Amino acid sequence: MNAAEQATNIKFASKIASIVNLFRLEFPDAKADLKPWMNDPDTKELVDPDSIDIGFHFPGRSRLFQSRSILLQIRLSKSDLYGSWRAIGVELAGFDHTGKQWWLSTVDDWSFIGVSQPVTDVAAKLKHFCRQTYEVFNGD
Repeated sequence: MNAAEQATNIKFASKIASIVNLFRLEFPDAKADLKPWMNDPDTKELVDPDSIDIGFHFPGRSRLFQSRSILLQIRLSKSDLYGSWRAIGVELAGFDHTGKQWWLSTVDDWSFIGVSQPVTDVAAKLKHFCRQTYEVFNGD
């Protein structure tokens, strides 16, 4: 679900802002998009209501990222009777004008899959960002 729609309280909004800031610290050229999904009925059927989705766009296709845009999806689960949300998975996908180039999921073995992959240094930074995302959501 679009991050902008998930920011329903100060705590959640602060966590989303922290995630955006962490990404931008590592990759300052990226512009955050808190509404990566269109607001039409067909798209809404595909969107996971228990996720936070954020797009990051670069000024052009990045050779280092092997993509122009990255979609971040943080999968959530209620962790207790009080409704606290915890991150149970982080997924990143890189896209360019030809479609999805690569995909990384922390649910499996944390390896990049796809027709191309980010260069080694960027791949390591993206995995570090995923670990930081868990810390933001599961650290309290």
